[in-house]
Amino acid sequence: MSRIGKKPIEIPKGVEISLQQDVLTVKGKLGVLTYAIPAGISVNTEESKLVVARATDQKRHRALHGLVRSLVNNMVVGVSEGFTRTLEIVGIGYRAKKEGTGITLSVGYSHPVDVPAPEGITFDVEGTNKIIVKGIDKQRVGQVAADIRKIRKPEPYKGKGIRYSDEVIRKKEGKTAA
Repeated sequence: MSRIGKKPIEIPKGVEISLQQDVLTVKGKLGVLTYAIPAGISVNTEESKLVVARATDQKRHRALHGLVRSLVNNMVVGVSEGFTRTLEIVGIGYRAKKEGTGITLSVGYSHPVDVPAPEGITFDVEGTNKIIVKGIDKQRVGQVAADIRKIRKPEPYKGKGIRYSDEVIRKKEGKTAA
């Protein structure tokens, strides 16, 4: 039995959950998320908890059990609290500026790079070198943050570029070190 899959999911106050056929809808103060439950996996409501169960011990059902539980838990957390991902810009002359709903990055190219905010995602810029990506869908927040980081990855010699706030860059020595 999956350790993660058998944990019940606590439903906080203000979150409504409805299951129609195989589509789970989660409503909260921040928005609404839906997810199509795969065949062989069932989601049941018991008091103020959600329980994810699998139909059989087939390899496919075992693999999906913990995954579906994690995705449903992320939906519940997303509509009640939301998710954030923080990026830092390191480098002389590198900066970010909020423009409308998107951001404009100056990261060493001959032109500024505009990043529009996808639907459901908001950007905050603290100072000129900190970008905060916010949203209710954990996967989309992480993907947008990864796409921004991809614009100028941190390089290993001076550490210049866009990095996650909790990321550690292992620096290399230059060619004069040998």
